[in-house]
Amino acid sequence: MAIKPILKLGDPGLWKKCKAVKDIKAPETAAVIRDLRDTLMDFRKKNGFGRGVAAPQIGILKRIIYIHFPKEKISGALINPKIIRKSKAQVTLWDDCFSFPGLLVKVERAREVTVACLDESGWKRMLIAAGGLAELLQHEIDHLDGILAVQRAVDGRSFALRSEWERFSKKR
Repeated sequence: MAIKPILKLGDPGLWKKCKAVKDIKAPETAAVIRDLRDTLMDFRKKNGFGRGVAAPQIGILKRIIYIHFPKEKISGALINPKIIRKSKAQVTLWDDCFSFPGLLVKVERAREVTVACLDESGWKRMLIAAGGLAELLQHEIDHLDGILAVQRAVDGRSFALRSEWERFSKKR
């Protein structure tokens, strides 16, 4: 088990674009996938939430994400994922990120996406996602391109500390 520290907002590694994985069967690729899985599961155990993590968040500039989305019965690595279709319909939501814990950012995302990728065995996969899974995939794939949710903020007032958001949202 290899739990890696999550890079935090301000670390220049989060702004870098990742390189495609060339050899899916390489031991290094399997090691990155294990590290992502272990790091995500450890985060979930400690915090009670968390659905995905991208390789650059643990300091590895490879196009790999690991998601755990039990609601859709999806758990595993997506290698070289690429959004090939986005719906015109958008949704506005509060996004959070392991790399800036405690901060929420209001963003607009496509309501539905289609993602092409390879799985851990090297098989081509196509994911058609809506709702929370679509949002998660867009968020994690952004990480692979060096894009953070703070760059997608709807406007200058689209930031909130989680503690304050929870306090004020309960009053509504």
